[in-house]
Amino acid sequence: MLSVSRIESFPDCCIATYLGDTGAVELYQLKGFVAVAGEGHLTRAADKLHVSQPALSAQIKALEDELGVTLFERGPSGMALTSAGKRLVTAAHGVIAAANAMAREARTLSGEIAGRIRLGTVAEPEFVRLPALLAMAVERCPLVEIELHHEVSGDAFAKVRDGVLDASYYYGDLAHPAVASMPLLRFAFRVVAPAAWRGRVAGADFAALAREPWILTPPISTHRVLAEGLFREHGVTPATLIEADNEGVIRSLVVAGLGVALMRDGAAAALVESGEACLWEGARLPTELRFIWREEVSGDPASCALLDLVRETWSLDEAGSPPARTHRRLRSA
Repeated sequence: MLSVSRIESFPDCCIATYLGDTGAVELYQLKGFVAVAGEGHLTRAADKLHVSQPALSAQIKALEDELGVTLFERGPSGMALTSAGKRLVTAAHGVIAAANAMAREARTLSGEIAGRIRLGTVAEPEFVRLPALLAMAVERCPLVEIELHHEVSGDAFAKVRDGVLDASYYYGDLAHPAVASMPLLRFAFRVVAPAAWRGRVAGADFAALAREPWILTPPISTHRVLAEGLFREHGVTPATLIEADNEGVIRSLVVAGLGVALMRDGAAAALVESGEACLWEGARLPTELRFIWREEVSGDPASCALLDLVRETWSLDEAGSPPARTHRRLRSA
């Protein structure tokens, strides 16, 4: 049973004027009231609610008796709201909406949100905190199926934009009205080389470095865009390119002594510390890790639950901070 005594936002009156401080109605009675008001006809409303006409008529009569007002004027052509009915139907809609919202929240808390999300990933799982996200998703939303797709960053953006993916992690800034974004972390790419090259890399200018083999990701990736910007800045082009579409592969190739590459600052520092690579100190290329998603899925319960889990994974509030300051649509690069 739903007890109603007052609705704060009901215009120009207190709902208690009609219900009384001890008034109590059933939620199904309010649904019947709203259905009849919407259809303007008892039989059509009964069909919509899948109840018999006499049963719905009895519900309306019981509600009117409980409230002490006449809600409808009955006539040959149907049922029209009285002045009291017109005021109370707005409140009834609000009560039903609140009850539905509470039910949805309860389903969320009990893990009953269901659906499938196609999620793109970039970099290593630990860097984007993917294991933590999936662990929380399994615990709290066991009926949500998350389908993982490892992507180059530019491909990830294009696939979210085109609806191939629902959401993805992503490096950098691109603009499209169908794509929203949540900034997660500012970091930088550094230039690394095999440890055995330390002597010739330490004092080299960029022109000399460009003559070494370079290991780069495909042209669509943010990693490649940053590298090409660095070459343009120095007015040179790499003599030899080795293309790899995975950061783990790039790291392995650098360690194996095959070329120079851009690498995330944390990963670069780990390789330098372990003695497996050396750092060229002449460049630091800042960028941002983001979580992006299609705007049209923003109201989907499974997608909303995932966004909340991402925020929690990164300790973000609804505004997307900290560590990033704002929760905003992607802006132009």
